[in-house]
Amino acid sequence: METPTKWHRLTSVWQGGEEVVQQGLPHSQLSPSWQLLLLGDGSPTRHLQLLTRETTEVDVVDMSLIGMDLDGAPELIEALPAPRLRRQVWLCTSSGQRLGYASSWWEASHVDEYLQNRSLPIWASLARIRTELYRDIQGIYCGYSHALEMGFGETGPFWGRHYLFWHYGKPLTLIYEVFSPYLTNYLGPTSLG
Repeated sequence: METPTKWHRLTSVWQGGEEVVQQGLPHSQLSPSWQLLLLGDGSPTRHLQLLTRETTEVDVVDMSLIGMDLDGAPELIEALPAPRLRRQVWLCTSSGQRLGYASSWWEASHVDEYLQNRSLPIWASLARIRTELYRDIQGIYCGYSHALEMGFGETGPFWGRHYLFWHYGKPLTLIYEVFSPYLTNYLGPTSLG
């Protein structure tokens, strides 16, 4: 089996778990508009489309079978049956501006059921087949990544999160997302302090 391509995890300078996600953060640490994006349980691809008034597209950069490997992912990866597949994408506007990065992990034997068209955002794929989901946000991060600085063309720090999608009471996928500071053009500064 080939060695999978590395995914882009933030080197955190701050992170919070489920309790922080539920309570929210002081506005001096993260502004209300950024909290809506990061802590809300709605679709980020839909939110990005509403903010930019452009279609949100995905640039799939990696689909790697990782088997039983925990892949350096958040601990919740253990909730997904193995063997697993990792998918990495850039979330972009139709004009090509990169607004987000996402890595997701799937049970390899079921990924084709849910991502019938792998070039679509997960939200669009699941909406097409009318999949009922619950987005369970478990962690939020502020940190740095040289690879993401290069990919976004922006300097950090970056804000990100991870969550599980639940479907019929079972975990469907684990998603780790990081958003570009370019979004300050729409959401304002990340903090009010």
